[in-house]
Amino acid sequence: MIKPRSVPWFLCAPALVLFVVMVLVPLFLTVILSFHVFDHNTGIKNELTLAHYIEVLSDSYYFEIFWRTIWISALTTLLCLLIGAPQAYILSRMRSPWKSILLLIIIAPLLVSVVVRAFGWSILLGPSGLVSLFADFLGIKLSRILYTEKAVVIALVHIMMPFMVIPIWTSLQKLDPSVQDAALSLSATPFTTFRRIVLPQILPGMLSGSLIVFGLSASSFAIPGLLGGRKLKMVATVVYDEYLYALNWPLGATIAIILLIANLAIMLSYNRVIERKYRRALG
Repeated sequence: MIKPRSVPWFLCAPALVLFVVMVLVPLFLTVILSFHVFDHNTGIKNELTLAHYIEVLSDSYYFEIFWRTIWISALTTLLCLLIGAPQAYILSRMRSPWKSILLLIIIAPLLVSVVVRAFGWSILLGPSGLVSLFADFLGIKLSRILYTEKAVVIALVHIMMPFMVIPIWTSLQKLDPSVQDAALSLSATPFTTFRRIVLPQILPGMLSGSLIVFGLSASSFAIPGLLGGRKLKMVATVVYDEYLYALNWPLGATIAIILLIANLAIMLSYNRVIERKYRRALG
């Protein structure tokens, strides 16, 4: 007989086994690989060293790449938040069938491969693309967009937008519109109503959406690789180069682990700050 207290563990066992096999074991092997010695003549050796971590943490080249990755991810998260929060609010106030239509438009980018979307943006932002042609028609002289940080941010915002809108919209589903109407009827300004009623309700959605967007943007490979070009490096493209071109797997694993640690540190700090504000807002 299975004890009642053991039933949840048995039900969660398949998911736990899958998580261990697909996430923890590869991560552990990657950590071990990052400490191995690499020789360009003989390859990976069965010796351990900290040289790869010292190289990455002391080289200004890698520091520039990590800084570019972090600030592009942060800018993408901020733009998605500024654009996605109003979209989510409008979506929560719409009625059928317009709500279903707008929701389909928001999640439409998820129905297309990220590589196809990257190629689409490369065509739009290219020297002979629609953006340049429209700017020439208006008499505006644009600097080159493709293979710059601007192109990467534009494409990332487009691709990551659903991951921001959906969590905020889900949080807004718990908010009764009559509460806002009651606040307005009691002479509260729209800004006060938003700050005291709407914002505390959508903070969990903003937090989860921001964490998802930042994490996916920092580890994105297809967009920086296709729209950033070979000169505009981000961490994911550097890891790809080390694994497939230089064949220096320990160095690639080191860069990947450092990115993971940096992401966790930033996301946990952001989570802590937002949770404090959420608790203060709720008193």
